[in-house]
Parts: sequence; C-alpha cells; structure tokens
Amino acid sequence: MAYEQKIGLSHRLTQSLVITPQLKHAIKILQLSRADLETLVQEEVEQNPTLEELSDGQEDREVEAEEATPDDRMPELVDAMSGEESIPARDETPTELAPEQSNLGDINWDEYLSDYANNFTQGSLSGGSGGEYDEEKRPSIENTLTRASSLADHLTWQLRMGDFSQQEQSLGDVLIGNLDENGYLEVSLEDAAFESGVDMDFANATLRRFQEFDPPGVFARDLRECLLIQLRQQNEQDSLAAQIVAGHLSLVEAKRFDKLAKELKVHLEQVAEAVKLISSLEPKPGRNYATTETRYVTPDVFVHEMDGEYVVSLNDDGLPRLRVSNSYRRLLSDAEGAADAKSYIREKLSAAQWLIRSIHQRQSTLYKVTNSIVRFQGDFFDHGVKALRPLVLRDVANDIGMHESTVSRATANKYVHTPQGTLELKYFFTSSIRSSDGEGVSAESVKEKIKGIIESEDPRRPFSDQHIAQALASEHIEIARRTVAKYREIMGILPSSRRRQMA
Repeated sequence: MAYEQKIGLSHRLTQSLVITPQLKHAIKILQLSRADLETLVQEEVEQNPTLEELSDGQEDREVEAEEATPDDRMPELVDAMSGEESIPARDETPTELAPEQSNLGDINWDEYLSDYANNFTQGSLSGGSGGEYDEEKRPSIENTLTRASSLADHLTWQLRMGDFSQQEQSLGDVLIGNLDENGYLEVSLEDAAFESGVDMDFANATLRRFQEFDPPGVFARDLRECLLIQLRQQNEQDSLAAQIVAGHLSLVEAKRFDKLAKELKVHLEQVAEAVKLISSLEPKPGRNYATTETRYVTPDVFVHEMDGEYVVSLNDDGLPRLRVSNSYRRLLSDAEGAADAKSYIREKLSAAQWLIRSIHQRQSTLYKVTNSIVRFQGDFFDHGVKALRPLVLRDVANDIGMHESTVSRATANKYVHTPQGTLELKYFFTSSIRSSDGEGVSAESVKEKIKGIIESEDPRRPFSDQHIAQALASEHIEIARRTVAKYREIMGILPSSRRRQMA
C-alpha cells in the first residue's frame, strides 16, 4: 500500500502569550525587595543619561521660576514622566560652597589649630566637665568608628602577647585558621602538627596551653572537650559535673536523671546540682565573636489604625523621584540634531519610561495586595496570631482581579509594619486546618495554641504530643499527633522527653 505526500499551505488562527523585554523588566521590578529596588534605580540613573533625580522641593522651585520667567514649554515626549508619576526621592546632602562664596581663606589656621589642640586637651584633662568642653571640638564620627574584633583576631592577639616560641606560634596560626564560628577545631591535630612541622607530643602539649585562652572552651574538638575545658578552668575537673560530662553526657541530653543517679550511685539532689553547673557552661564559646551583622528590615507598607479602621499607606521614604532630563528632551526636539544622537536618546527615553511605569505599577500592585490582606485578616490586627484566618493566593488574586503569580511576586521580600509588629507579607498566607465544627483554622494559629499549651505545662512532667493533640481536640481542632510533632519541630521546641526538668 503506497502513501502519497503533499506539501501545501494552510491558515490557522491561534493565541499565544509573548513576554516582551519590557514585561520581563516589569516582572523583575515587582518581585524585588526594597533594598534591591533602590540599588536597581541607582544603576539605571548612572547608565541612562535621560533619567535624573528630583530633590525635595525641586519641582516647586522650577514651577515658581517658570512662572516668574515664562517661556515656551517643550512638548511632553513621555507621558509617564509627568509630575503625577514621579516617585519619592531620597534626601540629598547640601552642596558645598563655591570657592568664591567661601570665606575660609580669611581664617588664621595656625592660630585656630593651636587653640583647638589646647582647648581639647584641657577638656580631656578636666574630664570633659564644665564649660571647657565644646561640642564642636569633638572628633567627627568617622574618626571614632571601630571594627568589631573577630574570634581569630582575639586569639591571635593572645598568641602574640603570650610567651610562645616560634614553633608554638606557627602551630597556633594553623589551629586558629581552622576554627569554625563556634570556636571548635575543624582540622585534626595530626594534620595541624604535620603542616606546622612539629611532632604530636609537642602539638598535644601546646594545644592544652591554647585551650586556656579566652573565651573558655575554645580550641575544643567536640562538645564534651569544650565543657571539660571550662570545668578545668573553674577548678572543677574532679567534680561530679566533670564525671558526668566525661562519660554520661547522653543521659543529660535525654533528661534521664534518675538513671544517671543510679549509675553514679549518688543522690538525685547531687545530680541536680551537677547538671545545674553543666547548664551554666557555654557550648559555643565563639558565638559572641560572630561577624554576622544584624540586618535591619525597612517596611514597604504601613498599616495604621485611624478612627477604628485600618488604613494602608506605602513607605515612599528613600525611593528617588525620577523624571526625564529637560536638556535631553530639548535635544530630541531640535530639528538640527544628528539622527544617530536622536535614535540613542529615543532608546534611552523608552527605557526610562518603562522603568518609571514599572515602579509605579509595583507600588500600585503592592498597595492593592496589602489592602486585600487587611480586609481578609482584619481580626489579626486586633487580636494577634490566634485570630489569623486561612488565606491562599487565589483569595487575594480574585479579590483584586489579578493572577496568583502576580500576587506571589508582589508579596515576595516585602514587609509590612502593623500594630502587631513588622511582618513579611507572605506571613498572612497560611494553610487551612479543618476543625470539627466545620470552620477552618489557620496553621499559624494552631502553632500558637501548641506553644501556649507547652508554656503552661509542668516542667517536671511535660505534655506529650498525644496529650497536646487531645487538648486541641477539646477546642474542636482535629489534628494527628505527628502533625503536632511537625509543628513543634518547626517552632524549635524539643520533645517532652528533652523538656523535662528536675525539681
């Protein structure tokens, strides 16, 4: 049986979604955090000469100047650059005086510096009291800033200031360079000794000296050694606490105090005192020297209560107000301008237009999403986590007439300041747990209830996960024991066997 192939043309009408570069840019801006958005805007201003920032009051001053000296205004080339679409600007520092405006040259600098040195010295010697100290003579803040000392810096200083030989210092440098952030050794002593060119007996003896450094417990190879070092520094190396740490640390972790007393043949009260001493030790001696800096969150949105209602306002402080430079608009309208230059300006104007429109679209979407969240979660702002309702992206998307992916991007890396604290917008989206009375309960409110039950327990007889599940069932919240365990682990709460405390 033969098959015949034919080639022909046919027409078919289809629809497809094409993501243009401008749309990709708008989507990218929508999901940026506030800090990333500020960085992006600064980069665009540096790269696009048609963009410029407006300082506070600059528009008003320009309008007044134009009214005083009217001229023919150039036609607007980009509708998006109007004053209504400009966005708030960051504060600018005052400009410096021009040389001809400055009278600094009239100052006798030799006399000034001499008086400054004498007055400052007198104020220091007098303790800075009385009228001898002048606030203007205080050194600038840039000259008073210091860098926090790291754990390596602190240990190296002790190594250099101590009575150590060249070989000991060489071994110390290797060991300090192989400490983790908690102060524990990440390298074997054998490898460190080989790299330093010393034998093991020398390395063991030197390491013991290094373990006397501050902070107590540093240079340990595990938790057991870390605690024993601290006990040794407290002259407790022969105590019951040291005996427990050396051979029974697992029983302490499991809270098996009765078994511990039986194995060591001591009274339970003695075990309690020893465990109390052990719990006062520092398991992570290097944590106070961590170089991680605190990251401060700037809210993107504010929710304030006004006349019994919650009002949403965008945090525009710190965002620059952008517009197209007037000089480039004039160049584009100049009939004698070069074609290549005009083409370049048109390209940059188009990019500037999309940037400003995308930023305004971001702010508008963020405002709509937050307003919708406030409508859904109104009880939360009055009563806290226990009143948090189940909420999914589809609910907000349907409420404001947008796609779920848009809502997801708008809430990513965004924070809102509320009467209940500063929270991530995604915090308000929580899954639903069906209760026995037919009403949904948010997972976050269930976590809060579990936390409350555990806080009310007797520390000598902590509640099991099964007991907590039964307590929730009495409040018409039907969840399994394993769900309680999962939520407890998410909140960082230990199981009942490890929460038990002695009387």
